Amino acid sequence: MHKIIVRNGLQIMLGAFIYAVAITDFLIPHQIGEGGVTGLTTIGYYALNIPPFLTNFVLNGILMLIGFRFLDKKTVGYSIWAVIWISVFLKLPPFLNYHTTQTIIPAIAGGVLMGIAMWLIFRGEGTVAGSTILAKIMNRYFGMKNGTAMLMFDLCVAVPSVLIIGLQNMILTIIELYVSAVVLNGLLSRFGARKAVTIISNQTAEITAELSAMLHQGITLISAKGYYHQEKRPMIYIICTDKQVAQIVPLVSAVDPDAFVVVDNVHSVKGESLEKIL
Repeated sequence: MHKIIVRNGLQIMLGAFIYAVAITDFLIPHQIGEGGVTGLTTIGYYALNIPPFLTNFVLNGILMLIGFRFLDKKTVGYSIWAVIWISVFLKLPPFLNYHTTQTIIPAIAGGVLMGIAMWLIFRGEGTVAGSTILAKIMNRYFGMKNGTAMLMFDLCVAVPSVLIIGLQNMILTIIELYVSAVVLNGLLSRFGARKAVTIISNQTAEITAELSAMLHQGITLISAKGYYHQEKRPMIYIICTDKQVAQIVPLVSAVDPDAFVVVDNVHSVKGESLEKIL
């Protein structure tokens, strides 16, 4: 348990650092906005010269109260940890001191870094507060993908920012938000995805024994009946990772070359020792 807390805490700190680098080295130096609370921090800096770390800490503190009502306490605790470290890193001088006249470059680079940072923080079971708190709520209660929900809320801040940063930089902001959402959804799908494997075979007992010895996890047997022959036989059902699928299929083929195997993508998994897909 302590190892998990330390691992998540360090992962969130790394994500917070990358998040701050995206803001201080790519977005703010090139007058590019953001969405949600981060967008408000950049607007506050551009219009009123308010330090980003201060706006981030105060506004996210308010949103954490909302998260405390709708999200589990563990997520809120990790999110507070993320907000603290983002504020700390935002207070530091720019890390890269990167400047360019090719404005599309910082928009894309900032979006990629934002997506990676939020993925790391999400994998650490936290959020960056702001629109991610609202996105977590939409994901939990309505099944909307985190990246998509965040993009929707972020645009509510990014579009009106045209009054502060101008039309061109507002368009660059939307590009940055879109890239961030694509990267986040892609990483969550690639590295957090689960598969559902259904196996129909005449050698169910042998296959189940081999799978149990290899996977060391729960395997479900579902009573099934073929319509044509009216023959009853158990059907094997497993939730697993992409890596495990690569082991399962050859194993099943080795035991029963005629086995019928179906692999499906799983959008969300919830249960003991199973990780929820964001």
